[in-house]
Amino acid sequence: MPSNKTPSVKKPAAKAKPAAKKAAPKAKAKAAPVPAGPRHPKARVAEGHGGKAALAKAIAPLLAGPDQDTNALEVRLAKASNAQLLRLQRATQTLKDKYGDREKLIAVIGAATKQANDKDYLARLASYSLPQLLDLAAASRRGAPRT
Repeated sequence: MPSNKTPSVKKPAAKAKPAAKKAAPKAKAKAAPVPAGPRHPKARVAEGHGGKAALAKAIAPLLAGPDQDTNALEVRLAKASNAQLLRLQRATQTLKDKYGDREKLIAVIGAATKQANDKDYLARLASYSLPQLLDLAAASRRGAPRT
């Protein structure tokens, strides 16, 4: 039985075009490699500050509260880990750059929380550690709820 299929008509294959030649990659001028600093906290403390004792001596006055002895705090800080000293050093640098000193930071937090005239609140803030105060200041800038 003959089928009712239409005869297939094959189109002649198109001639292949020659492949386009790619341009040679341009030679990029390599920048001088940036010397990478040490990654481990002990090496960062040694390179940037000369040692734990020097870093502890540098950050102790800024971390000390109004009723704390800076020499005793310096001795305690010399026993802290290198990573903790670096974290505290970043906090003291932020304090110096943004606020100037601890009292101005407390005043900024009091103004942001609309409790600048509440002496008890400001006295309680003075007892907080520097990283806690910086966290409160950052939260008050964001408008986060306070407890």
